[in-house]
Amino acid sequence: MSPHLSRRDLLRLASAAATVPILSACAGAPPAPGAEPGTFTVYWNAGHDYQAYRKVIAEFEQANKVTVNFQKYQWPDLRTRLLADFASGVVPDVVEEPGGWVQEFALSGNARSLQEYVDRDGAAMGFPADWQPVTVERNSYQGQVYGVQLHLTCTLLFYNKGMLDAAGVQPPTTWEELLEAARKLTKDDVYGIALNQDHTYANPWLLQAGVRHYDPGTKEVLTPRDKAVEAMRFQADLVHRHKVAPVPVSGTDYSGPQKLFSAGRAAMIITGPWDLGPIKETSPDIELGLAAPLKKDGQATNAAGTSLLVPSKAARPDLSWDFIKRITALEVERAATEEVGMLMPRVSWAELPEVGNDPLIKPFADALGYAQDSSQEIRLTGQSGRFDEELKKMYQSVVIQNRPAEEAIEALAETAKGFLK
Repeated sequence: MSPHLSRRDLLRLASAAATVPILSACAGAPPAPGAEPGTFTVYWNAGHDYQAYRKVIAEFEQANKVTVNFQKYQWPDLRTRLLADFASGVVPDVVEEPGGWVQEFALSGNARSLQEYVDRDGAAMGFPADWQPVTVERNSYQGQVYGVQLHLTCTLLFYNKGMLDAAGVQPPTTWEELLEAARKLTKDDVYGIALNQDHTYANPWLLQAGVRHYDPGTKEVLTPRDKAVEAMRFQADLVHRHKVAPVPVSGTDYSGPQKLFSAGRAAMIITGPWDLGPIKETSPDIELGLAAPLKKDGQATNAAGTSLLVPSKAARPDLSWDFIKRITALEVERAATEEVGMLMPRVSWAELPEVGNDPLIKPFADALGYAQDSSQEIRLTGQSGRFDEELKKMYQSVVIQNRPAEEAIEALAETAKGFLK
């Protein structure tokens, strides 16, 4: 078990451990991993239950004579369950993680090295040669591969073309242009832009201001500090000073801005390809536009996306690896992109004609050239879980509660000194 779990993680773990017997006795509760012979357990994000993956699961079941126990969670709940599993020693066979957990759990000994499988099968499956380099780096530790990237995503500015045209507004390219556009678009019950309550959506703003999560040389977080303050204050001002964005609602769901956009209540949102499907399904009449990453001190967006890991105590790592190989194949990437517009990590995926010719996929593929991994350095400290908790507190206190950015960031920095020694 990791010695670096955050206080919130420890509370979640204790709560999960206390409630497992109760949940197990309730009808409909998910069975414990490995509770039934012939069961292969997968933990997955609730928003990524694609038909393309269901087809792979059916083929995997038939080929290996197992039944896949496909458990879906929101990220906070998935982490709570996984930490409880690590503590009990009864773990799933494969885990989808949101980016950042692979190296964290490699450091703690809870993730299994996949290097022997990569050495054996890598050339045949195109790994790592056909994966974007950043995706291999973020899933490796001390020269060993511990995870395989499933999705490679970034965020862009989504805008309602009809609303912008009616207001005589061009898609913004800078922070200043975005504020000006949002002012013109805000009227009646429509906001110019909607921000997310999820703190990870702060990363593009921080990157555009030239801010690093962590400087290993100085052991300082959110540096340069003045740029971090500027980035956080700008977001808070959109909500509380300029009133061109609604106050985000705290929770575990990141779909709030998409729902406002689809309802015609927000003209612009910053989000990723995961919202293409919901927008198309719930608001097909909206003419959707995508803008390139915004500029401040530089032009940037965040390199994000999920990866697959195998817990170190997984009983059948050979089967786990077979599942990973199947679900990361190029033809599966192609099918998932066609189904929901998700971005993928293979170099060959970016070269597919359907990617280059799709007006809603190509902007994302092009933007990956500006994508940066904001959490690489903090992950390698083994303290990314604790830092992420403090970053969430800071972000929500500033953007939702309008706490002064200088004060909130200083509080984060002081807390971080206690665990980044």
